[in-house]
Amino acid sequence: MSIAFVRNPGEGTLYHYYDSVQEQVVSNAETQGVVSVVRLTMRQADAPPLHTHSREDESWVVLSGRVRFWVGSALLDECDVHDAEPGAYVFGPRLVPHTFQPLTTTADVLVINNPGAIEGYFRSIGSADARHDTDHADMLAQYGLTLLDGPPNA
Repeated sequence: MSIAFVRNPGEGTLYHYYDSVQEQVVSNAETQGVVSVVRLTMRQADAPPLHTHSREDESWVVLSGRVRFWVGSALLDECDVHDAEPGAYVFGPRLVPHTFQPLTTTADVLVINNPGAIEGYFRSIGSADARHDTDHADMLAQYGLTLLDGPPNA
């Protein structure tokens, strides 16, 4: 049985992910594994490396700012590039390489994972001085993520 609810900005659970704070809007547990949704204020330095997910589809809703998405190749320089404005919806199916980065100083983004188990990785990282994704490659692999190429240059 599914339980519908409304969660306004700031009503979710906050947690540290590297040197940023993310808001868990909807958790994997709350949806019986169907979806996980995170609200984040992303800086240019927060861009993840180019990667793939083998277990979930990922979507993004740009709430503010402008965000560039790289998709479709194992090498950043060979990816298709798309810029998303506020209000844009972006879909990244599993196994399709992707990364994203704000073009503006910051961008507010909803990140939606279906199914939602990947949130276990994000929540387990905790605080750090900056992103260190390659340090966690083994843990990423346990969640079906594969790092392919470096993050975009800010």
